[in-house]
Amino acid sequence: MMAVLYGPGDLRLEERPVPEPGPGEVVARVRAATTCGTDVKMFTRPYVSSVIRLPSPFGHEWAGEVVAVGPGVEGWQIGDRIRAGNSAPCLTCRFCRRGLQNLCENRMWLWGAFSEYIRVPERFLKVNAQKIPVGLSYEEAAITEPLACVLHGAVKAGIRPGDVVAIIGSGPIGILHAQVAKHLGAVKVIICDLIEDRLRIARSVGADVAVNVREEDPADVVRAETDGLGADVVIEAVGTPKTWEKAFELVRKGGMVLEFGGCPPGTTIMVNTELLHYGEVTVMGAFHATPRDFEVALSMIASCTVDVRPLITSRRPLKDIHEVFRSLVEEKKDLKVAIIP
Repeated sequence: MMAVLYGPGDLRLEERPVPEPGPGEVVARVRAATTCGTDVKMFTRPYVSSVIRLPSPFGHEWAGEVVAVGPGVEGWQIGDRIRAGNSAPCLTCRFCRRGLQNLCENRMWLWGAFSEYIRVPERFLKVNAQKIPVGLSYEEAAITEPLACVLHGAVKAGIRPGDVVAIIGSGPIGILHAQVAKHLGAVKVIICDLIEDRLRIARSVGADVAVNVREEDPADVVRAETDGLGADVVIEAVGTPKTWEKAFELVRKGGMVLEFGGCPPGTTIMVNTELLHYGEVTVMGAFHATPRDFEVALSMIASCTVDVRPLITSRRPLKDIHEVFRSLVEEKKDLKVAIIP
């Protein structure tokens, strides 16, 4: 059984034969796959065609167990616990040679986490697959992918010890950003959201100030917490033009705005030119992650440096995939749902 996305709102469960591994490949039984905000975006609206072409197997955060090994595979055997990234760079293009593997021109994508079995191509085994450490659950290992992306963004943002970091959005990505910012030495993390339950979880994992934007303007709170200066680093983790623009209201002169959340294709924002010029504010985007980011992310989860357990707020079988995404879109009660095939 496999979930296949044909278009916005058109998600189908289909019976598929168990895949056979080709040369250099393995087949894994998916033990846990977690939902992601990117999945929700793909489910609700057209997505960037360079990332996914429809119809496509659906889902990308997973962990499982190797059940078949193809000819020529080295270092993997039946029974190994495995997680693989959803991308594999070529390592030879202009971007890869410059260390920008996340922007690889010849990148391969791996979709199909919401299924009983997944075939892992040879390139993934060579550059972006890891064995799951003993004692780490499949559910936790599945969250390696979003944490890798967060790490990639945090490094680009240049978070340093003593920084005040403001985060717009207390979904799974915002909560991961809060933990990573504290790990990098942020003296204060201010996080904003509409949903009180999400803010409560953010506080439980280290956020210092949680702002319900229905009750307070986050710009007022950030100024009050920084003697009127603004945050050193502002991270947008929602993905709408409105919140991208709001980020500029929270940053100090000489600060950094990291536009992390992906907006719908074709959208634009307006930026005050005085802020950029006279205030020397830097604005930067961040997309995806490198294989090294994936390795570090798995290590941070296994060592409990970042606690991903509070992000998994419910567990459902694969047959409930339609209801899961309906709930994520309409009710927004869950942070991440672990699909257990």
